[in-house]
Amino acid sequence: MTKLALGTHPFLLGFEQLERLVERTAKSGNEGYPPYNIEQTSENSYRITLAVAGFAEADLAITVEDSALVIRGRQSDDSEGRVFLHRGIAGRQFQRSFVLADGVDVGEAVMENGLLHVDLTRAEPERIVQTINIKKG
Repeated sequence: MTKLALGTHPFLLGFEQLERLVERTAKSGNEGYPPYNIEQTSENSYRITLAVAGFAEADLAITVEDSALVIRGRQSDDSEGRVFLHRGIAGRQFQRSFVLADGVDVGEAVMENGLLHVDLTRAEPERIVQTINIKKG
């Protein structure tokens, strides 16, 4: 019995990119830092919230690259001259990627109490009915 890949199924024409998208999502780091939430705020809007305590707005970069929302954080090293007996607060750099579906737009980003909120909206899909004329051959 031959196993058909998702993008090669005969009823899924034009969905080859979906299989690549699933593979890319699976390969993105499953590292747990920083922790995040994804919530649906309305029928067509979402909010991603990252716990970025210790990061300033200038330490964070938010970009959309190749249909993915990419959030990067890099803190400057301010420990010079300080002696830590214990250093348990994470201050490492990170990159967190979220694959966006077609029609999802990134809205505003807000820092509040050590949380970075990024709002997303999804456009209503247009329902188009197209009639195809048949020509005599």
